[in-house]
Amino acid sequence: MSSLPKLVDSKITLSNKVVALTFNRHDVRNALTGTAIADDIVNTVEWINRTPEIAVLIITGDGSAFSSGGNIKDMADRAGDFAGDVQTLERRYREGIQRIPLALHKLEVPVIAAVNGPAIGAGFDIANMCDIRIASTKAKFGETFVNLGIIPGDGGAWFMQRLIGYQKAAELTFTGRVINASEAKEIGVVLDVVEPENLIARVNELANEIAAKPVASLRLTKRLMKLAQRTELPDFLDICAVFQGMCHNNPEHLTAVNTMIEKLAK
Repeated sequence: MSSLPKLVDSKITLSNKVVALTFNRHDVRNALTGTAIADDIVNTVEWINRTPEIAVLIITGDGSAFSSGGNIKDMADRAGDFAGDVQTLERRYREGIQRIPLALHKLEVPVIAAVNGPAIGAGFDIANMCDIRIASTKAKFGETFVNLGIIPGDGGAWFMQRLIGYQKAAELTFTGRVINASEAKEIGVVLDVVEPENLIARVNELANEIAAKPVASLRLTKRLMKLAQRTELPDFLDICAVFQGMCHNNPEHLTAVNTMIEKLAK
């Protein structure tokens, strides 16, 4: 396995085939603009996709926030990522924050968001780009772009309606309303809500349960889940047949089957 990628504004750890990526700019509430967090996400995803032994990615934030999204001070000053004319900003979005959804959409392993605190704007969208979300009771979620007179420029409107349905996504997006962890669970944004001190343990428990499965079939299953969102059934079944043939010829399959037979024999 190759060495862990070098990150700038995030920390990365590896344990039992599970990678944990922690945003490490609590001084700006893990903002995605004016930091290197976007680069860190992209570099981590690219490394995982090149490293077949990895089974799961966890994303979380250090400090009190998961991520505050864009830096509103820079917005007010028309500085940093928010400086320039229309053409300049359009290019900066494509070459900057929009690399995050493209990277996470191509990630070959399941990804769990451990939402430790507020996930606001693009921070909320990153959580929605993950496969599963576990939240602390201190978490808050808000698709707050309209409150600032802007739109979800990172693709959030694409992800949220696929997660919770158009009508609820529309209400949250059009009002910019911030919801707590309990409501987020009620509407299907998060899978579970736990006390802050139990968050990482709960997420690690789930991540290790997933990581215990045969990794090759796990990665193919993740690809199938994504393909199912955009493929007609006859074409999808053709892909399933090919992927299944790959699995039946993978040594992991025979090992798993023999393990199951041994369990049943006891």
